[in-house]
Amino acid sequence: MILGLLLAMTAGALVSVQNIFNSKVNERTGSWATTTLVLGMGFLASLTFGIAFEGKAMFQVEGMQTWFYFSGIIGVGVVTCLVKGIRMLGPTYAIAIALTAQLLCALVWDSLGLFGLERVPFTPKQLIGVLVIIGGVIVFKLGGAERSSTASSTISTSPHVDRS
Repeated sequence: MILGLLLAMTAGALVSVQNIFNSKVNERTGSWATTTLVLGMGFLASLTFGIAFEGKAMFQVEGMQTWFYFSGIIGVGVVTCLVKGIRMLGPTYAIAIALTAQLLCALVWDSLGLFGLERVPFTPKQLIGVLVIIGGVIVFKLGGAERSSTASSTISTSPHVDRS
């Protein structure tokens, strides 16, 4: 259980850093170049580590449903949408929304037993948890909007701001 928690926390931190790096790459290139670079580097790293740690066993994937082979294509949507979302909303807000959507979808998929998942009964506690997270994102955004508008009005009225 503790190892699972640590791995999930590490994954969250890595996703956050990856999205920030992706948005920085996107400042110099287009969305498709960013997606190609990110997923291409990921492919090379995965292939290298897979061969090093699993050898030929890495390529033995019998008995899998056909559409699962194409899950990497979903990564194109993930990278492209997050890069553009971060550009439009900023990293914290975009990632908070993405994680909330991820949680909502996982809850629906678990509750309905979709994609071969074991069905997990939907409970009022789960609904309350998701609503609290959504409320937190809304409070975060509303609180940030007040601060950023106050900060920009302070900057624009200050006579001693060096804009070079």
